[in-house]
Amino acid sequence: MDFLVSIIMAIFRKNPHAKNEDNKHAKRNWKRHSPKLSTSKIILALTLAFLFIPLFVIVFYSFNESKGTSFTKFSLVWYEELFLHSGTLWQSLFYTAIVAVASATLSTIIGSLAAIGNSWYKFFGRSYIQSISFLPMILPEVIMGVSILIFFSGIHMYFGLTTIIIAHTTFCLPFVYLMVTARVDEFDYSIIEAAHDLGASEKQTLFKVIIPAIMPGILSGFMMSITLSIEDFVITSLVNGSVITLPIYVYNMIRHGVSPVINALSFVLIIFICTLTIILRKSLKSFAAAH
Repeated sequence: MDFLVSIIMAIFRKNPHAKNEDNKHAKRNWKRHSPKLSTSKIILALTLAFLFIPLFVIVFYSFNESKGTSFTKFSLVWYEELFLHSGTLWQSLFYTAIVAVASATLSTIIGSLAAIGNSWYKFFGRSYIQSISFLPMILPEVIMGVSILIFFSGIHMYFGLTTIIIAHTTFCLPFVYLMVTARVDEFDYSIIEAAHDLGASEKQTLFKVIIPAIMPGILSGFMMSITLSIEDFVITSLVNGSVITLPIYVYNMIRHGVSPVINALSFVLIIFICTLTIILRKSLKSFAAAH
């Protein structure tokens, strides 16, 4: 377990030599003298093609007039169907958004406070708690989903939005904890000593010094939780009760054949996510520059 955790932490931890000036100069020289067409560039191009060609295919067929795989005529009929005659689909998207925002908020608050507390204080069993915290990341989703299902059934809890939010919070929590811990490990604790010397209490130090300094890690954990929650199908399908989220709705539609409405919805979501990513990237840059 400790070995796996060390690997995960090493992946997310920033390279300590990344800011080394010698490495920067060596990297610039390597780029200047590197061949225009190398094996690594070919592999990169193939990887990008493998990742993005399916998305372009979906966008292409969203403008197809017919339901088949042969392109007959350019049309916006599936977008009209999506926006004007797909009430159940939008309801499932609404439920998905509620679950994503609620579970991401809960996991971000709990995970951030846990990461700060585990890094700030020393107590008995600290290393074991840190190792166990990563367990939901390693376990298969179906095992986690069944265990959560048995737990909710044991306490006779009504299945619905509440159970989905609790389940999503459970598997999002380790990711937030990991990202905030990586940020806290890079934190300069001399700032805390300076705050204490200036008379700041523990609470003031937490809210005015530590949290603003690690805010990029907290926001990254929040966005990752949103993504994980929106795409989850396995755990949601076990604890959803009568609530239909977007992945479950799409799965039910695909069982009766792929509908072009799904292609149109995918293109709308791609545009929305790209726009949100650009806005957040600029916001994080401005926030980092201000602090």
